[in-house]
Amino acid sequence: MAEGEPTRIEVDGAPIAVRHREGKAPGLVWLGGYRSDMIGTKAETLDALAARSGHEFTRHDYSGHGESGGRFEDGTISRWLGESLAVFRAFTNGPQILVGSSMGAWIALRMIQELRKAGEGGRVAGLVLIAPAPDFTTELVEPQLSEEMRRDLEEKGRIEEPSEYSPEPNIYTRALIEDGRKNRVLEGIIDTHCPVHVLQGMADPDVPYSHALKLLDHLPADDATLSLVRDGDHRLSRPQDLDMLVRTVEGMVRQVG
Repeated sequence: MAEGEPTRIEVDGAPIAVRHREGKAPGLVWLGGYRSDMIGTKAETLDALAARSGHEFTRHDYSGHGESGGRFEDGTISRWLGESLAVFRAFTNGPQILVGSSMGAWIALRMIQELRKAGEGGRVAGLVLIAPAPDFTTELVEPQLSEEMRRDLEEKGRIEEPSEYSPEPNIYTRALIEDGRKNRVLEGIIDTHCPVHVLQGMADPDVPYSHALKLLDHLPADDATLSLVRDGDHRLSRPQDLDMLVRTVEGMVRQVG
């Protein structure tokens, strides 16, 4: 596991914890999933890869996650996107490969859009997306809401549901869902202007592989690759999954380096 204290920067009043490894370009940037943290198995695997290969590696916890401050309930896609852009600009140097898992893939796609708007699109050299969940609030959460859940969202501002990965329930706030609608990316071609490799388990109970296929419809055809793992779950953290992740990232480094 990661050693030592992370560096912290303040973004919109929340102290954001960052772990940064100096190295050569292209660097790697880890973007974790909803309720995940930056010292999980996949992030640690990438840190070990960066240590071996000498490449820069940057990761952070969103506000309300892991070692960062702030309340989880105050989080929205826009807020976590802003934090990710702030870390990217403050810590990374030269071209970067964004590696986004689940919600982190959505953040990565929105980062590219915002960086391109700011004239910084060339900073992103490639994308590796693991079990990507872009637009998950509108595409995956909202369609499953019962009338009771919708009423709770309206009256209490939040709903809770059991999590397979934690004793704590998943919390979805009205602010998160409303903000998610403003950050949709599955509405046209996403001009990444860089190669994209998607890794998706076909036995994923949280993000069906049809969602990854839908994402591919919104990516430029000549730059997008999809690898399906027949027995892979949402986490894709088994030894064979981690080996595939390392091979994919190494291949992306060779492609864009």
